[in-house]
Amino acid sequence: MSVRLLQLFVSSLKQNLPRPSNIVRSGVQIRFITEMNAMEPLEDKTDDSIVQSKNHTRYKRRFLKRQWETTKKETEPGESEEKKICDKPFERIKKKKMAVLLGYCGVDYYGMQRNPGVPTIEEDLLKALYDAKYITEEDFNNQQNAQFQRSSRTDKGVSAARQVVSLKLPLEVNIEEINSRLPQCIKVFGIKRATNKFNSKSKCNARTYSYTLPTYVFEPSLSSEQERKMYRITAEKMTKVNEILGVYKGTKSYHNFTEKKHYQDPSSLRYMMNFALERVFIESEVEFAELLVKGQSFMLHQIRKMVGLMIAVVRGQTDMGMMDKAFGKDKVMIPTAPGLGLMLDKVHYEKYDAKFKDSHESLSWDAEEEAVERFKREQIFPNIVKGEIEDNSMGLWLEKIKGHSFEPSDEIPDDKNAINGDDDDDGDDMESEDLKNNEDELQVESETISSKSENIENKDNEKNVAITIDEKIEKTEVVHEIDAKNGVDDEIKSSDSVVR
Repeated sequence: MSVRLLQLFVSSLKQNLPRPSNIVRSGVQIRFITEMNAMEPLEDKTDDSIVQSKNHTRYKRRFLKRQWETTKKETEPGESEEKKICDKPFERIKKKKMAVLLGYCGVDYYGMQRNPGVPTIEEDLLKALYDAKYITEEDFNNQQNAQFQRSSRTDKGVSAARQVVSLKLPLEVNIEEINSRLPQCIKVFGIKRATNKFNSKSKCNARTYSYTLPTYVFEPSLSSEQERKMYRITAEKMTKVNEILGVYKGTKSYHNFTEKKHYQDPSSLRYMMNFALERVFIESEVEFAELLVKGQSFMLHQIRKMVGLMIAVVRGQTDMGMMDKAFGKDKVMIPTAPGLGLMLDKVHYEKYDAKFKDSHESLSWDAEEEAVERFKREQIFPNIVKGEIEDNSMGLWLEKIKGHSFEPSDEIPDDKNAINGDDDDDGDDMESEDLKNNEDELQVESETISSKSENIENKDNEKNVAITIDEKIEKTEVVHEIDAKNGVDDEIKSSDSVVR
């Protein structure tokens, strides 16, 4: 029985195996045949796709690969066969995130942010860093490679005493070497090591701006140039100015103090921590006043319109009722004060300092205070005073706002056509870019309110929404008052407030 099974097995193998002529029976013969076939000149075969032997195919691939590796690369005329050596040895420089404190007078510049074709602060700063070999050419062409970020985007004609930018720099940086490559109107005061994720804009929890103006703007009875020059503000007038500026404190809707905003827009809610007349000084026989406003964030033209409305109330061109109406849902045309006196005075990082006080240096910049104040006296204030005395900036603006109407009309459809209508001359902290970085809670709230506004079909619903927003503002103010008592007035715990 077993012999019969063996015969059946052999017969089945004969049927399935190829013809005996194609079978190679020994390993020695396999190697000899394949080598001979490979050395023979290649002939055109129509059945190349048919693989006769798997082992033969593998060997042929290995043989062709060796032939390809041993072929010499043809050199071009005049080219050496030796390995090329890099002319400039590569040196890896360790870079870390740094916070840079600088000041500048922006009178002759078109703002802080880089803008091709016009002089900007960023362009001169990055060029100085590149010339000092602290950033690469790729970083200079695209500052995002160095993770460059500014704390505030000041615009045309606006100065800054304590602007802070963050970017990656070498651990050893010579400040004097950078300043030697900068113009006199721009100066770096200090550089400190920051955390790897530090962002000078998002980590800033508040900003302080100053606005310098001649005090004669508060007295409407002055007409001649000599009277304005001899005027000195009284204590009663200073008290009145501070009372009006105090109205801005808290969280309010500043939709009338900027462009393309409406009352129901959550992004128009801004929190002002303080606004007051800080000091009075005399320069070139003219008395000037410096106003300081501290807020969490600002919108386009907001500070200049706040100053413009205050001046109009002090001069008697309107009453305090207009202040309340400006924060209501109705449209009010507020005059925009000149941008010459506006200056970014300080950016605040109290929350950052409290969190990383044990591992990183404080960003309060106390050691650089003397250098900053000297730069303000030598570079910033002289240009503001010069613009007021020689160019009569505020005097010309006062002439234009005579007879100004606060009611909207068809002739003045937008703030761009308002008095002093140079739209490029805005000095407040930029808007569209910052609004994209709001927290998730604000985005959810914005979507909820915007969806409600789309479903409003009559005036009754509009009134209900307005009342709802008024209640939110009142609740937010209560939270800020409680925070102020606890010593954390810079912190906003309401989800309706704009978080920067």
